Amino acid sequence: MGLTSSSVGSGAKNADGSLSRGENTRLIALAGNPNVGKSTLFNALTGMRQHTGNWPGKTVGSAYGTLRREGQNWIFADIPGTYSLMARSAEEAVARDLLLFGEADAVVVVCDATCLRRNLNLVLQILEICGDVIVCVNLLDEAARKGVSVNLEALSGLLGVPVLGMSAGRGSGIDALIPVLEQFKGVQPRSFCCSCEIERSIRPLIDYFDAYRPPLPPRWLAARVCEGDGSLMDSLHRHMGMDLDDEELCQARDAALSNLGELGIDSQRLSDISAQGISDSAGNICTQVISKIPRGTAREGKIDLLLTHKIWGWVAMLLLLAGALWLTISGANYPSQLLSRALFSLGDMLNSALTALGLPAWLTSLLCEGVYKTVAWVVAVMLPPMAIFFPLFTLMEDVGFLPRVAFNLDGFFKRCAACGKQSLTMCMGFGCNAAGVIGCRIIDSPRERLIAILTNSFVPCNGRFPTMIALITIFFAGNGAMSSIRSAVILTVLIVLGVAMTLACSKLLSCTILSGVPSSFTLELPPYRRPKVGEVIVRSIFDRTLFVLVRALKAAAPAGLIIWLLANVSLGGETILARCCELLDPAARLIGMDGAILLAFIVGIPANEIVIPVMLMCYLSGGSLMDYGSIAQLRGILLANGWSSVTALCVLIFSLMHWPCATTLMTIKKESGSLGYTVLAAALPTVCGIVLCALVNFAAHMLF
Repeated sequence: MGLTSSSVGSGAKNADGSLSRGENTRLIALAGNPNVGKSTLFNALTGMRQHTGNWPGKTVGSAYGTLRREGQNWIFADIPGTYSLMARSAEEAVARDLLLFGEADAVVVVCDATCLRRNLNLVLQILEICGDVIVCVNLLDEAARKGVSVNLEALSGLLGVPVLGMSAGRGSGIDALIPVLEQFKGVQPRSFCCSCEIERSIRPLIDYFDAYRPPLPPRWLAARVCEGDGSLMDSLHRHMGMDLDDEELCQARDAALSNLGELGIDSQRLSDISAQGISDSAGNICTQVISKIPRGTAREGKIDLLLTHKIWGWVAMLLLLAGALWLTISGANYPSQLLSRALFSLGDMLNSALTALGLPAWLTSLLCEGVYKTVAWVVAVMLPPMAIFFPLFTLMEDVGFLPRVAFNLDGFFKRCAACGKQSLTMCMGFGCNAAGVIGCRIIDSPRERLIAILTNSFVPCNGRFPTMIALITIFFAGNGAMSSIRSAVILTVLIVLGVAMTLACSKLLSCTILSGVPSSFTLELPPYRRPKVGEVIVRSIFDRTLFVLVRALKAAAPAGLIIWLLANVSLGGETILARCCELLDPAARLIGMDGAILLAFIVGIPANEIVIPVMLMCYLSGGSLMDYGSIAQLRGILLANGWSSVTALCVLIFSLMHWPCATTLMTIKKESGSLGYTVLAAALPTVCGIVLCALVNFAAHMLF
């Protein structure tokens, strides 16, 4: 076809923020439900590598890419996946506004052939506002495996727009899209749900908009105004300058609402009628275009029966989690040691170079023993587990396992008067709590979103795993071939405790300062798909591993400077670090720890990975972060400083439940817009950790 492609990142913008479009350039919007292969088609057309996931809400913004073909420039906009344009979430509002006001020359709606009826709900809503529509029925290969056949020609005739079949993941059918776009001329928008009786009732508003001549169908606008969609009204005012307080508009709206009232229809009832009309139309179309061929494809159903079973689903979920943790634990030890030796050797070379340059000894020590050593430690400890855990996590996401986890947890969150989507954001927190907090944007209700944000830090992020794994190995897992398996099991138990505390605190918040009625949402269980392992590895490295690592390094560098000052500046013959340990020791003893441990957690706010090195620095009176050569050496140092199994258990609990790292706190402040909620997000897990540690310490003293 003579295609060339290039990427424009988030879109080429003019100074006023609008999308730059030169001559011979057409803008095409790609719309569709989540998990229908929309981003896969976008990547194939533009050459960009857009992250695609198996749960809704991963994309909140819109990505742009360009394609050039025979002198014609095409700009493709990958808008957020959404189930409806009746905006009840941030994604739906963004998608609706881009379709209404994005000035696209055409809209390509991507559908999933395996569940066409649900997808047609969005197609019919888009056809109400835009006639320049092409429908791409994707995943025909998966539909065939399930014995589903779609009559594309009949579907095109019923919709009145071109319909293409494709399997974007295999690259099949994609080449046909551009020729159709080149030759396509749109049709007039039309309604699929507005009865003659309702149309007569809202006629005053239709006539008003006919005179106003907006760039949108008057009948559709009239219905939405009568439904009282506040989000849409704000968008109409912002993008079209519509005066919502215009006297003539108010009179027309009042007249329309009065007419509807005579029919016993209020705003909510009108919205329900519109949704039902769309659904009925989609159902009628599907009965005419879909046929099912009996096939022996019950395997996926049997797998779902297992993974969503009330008992075996939990067993499978815990086994897979324990397996991922075991692979992370057993696979990260040796690479961490190699990386640590290499980075610290490089530090020695840097020290020699700075000394040769004639820098003062204290400055050389600050830069090498303080800043560089802290950064090197964070990289050595953090990178290998992330390089293993994130690809495993992404594989479970792409295969379709994580939505089943969310399905199993949904009922628990509903009983806590929270949103079932919180189970998804909690899963994101295992990689990075800051990413989990950002992921809370997929929750529509502000109340439920705050609950998810405030409780996300109860699940341990990747930065807390090294400390927890080391202590479990030393005090509880023992030695031998089974030690890594025992470590994984114990770590899984701790994670389950974190999940339980997430639910308990969600219930507490929903019954007190964030009380309210839980909302409903559609949780999609996507089909199982064979992941593209190469793409998963590349994506997890660049989208997650490096992103989190860079975030940690930005916090680790200044933390290294502060740590060096604490360990090398003396007051009254004693370092500030030693004085702080003495000051914190009485309080720390009450919760089963000591002053050095508590200070290590406080100093570790920039990055959780440096908790053990700071602890060793306090114990050994070092002037910089202290490394340990082996687990046996670390065990000896801890035992020599009075550690016991009770101490280790209290430290494990506090590692699980204490204040989030600095980056997560800054993310919480940005997402919540409130310093008060940020303080609460730090206090909530900390108070829970202190209480549990105190109870464990008290029980140990009573029993032993």
